[in-house]
Amino acid sequence: MKIHVTIERLILDGLPVNQDSAPLIKETVQAELSRLFTENSTSQNLTSGGAVSSLRTAPIHLDAHSSPDAVGKKIATAMHGDLSR
Repeated sequence: MKIHVTIERLILDGLPVNQDSAPLIKETVQAELSRLFTENSTSQNLTSGGAVSSLRTAPIHLDAHSSPDAVGKKIATAMHGDLSR
């Protein structure tokens, strides 16, 4: 199975990150989502191909010292949980 994840826009509302971190967070989210979908089961509606126009996940909890990599992985995990239903 081939998985391609593209995120056009990622809104980081209320997260303890600066604007310079946003591209790294976006890259981490895309990579982590690809990894999660490769290693875990994927919902039937995504295996046949598809796009999601928007996604709102449950809140994630971060501290002020979270690295961009950690933020991206937490966002991806929340997104994967919602997309895998």
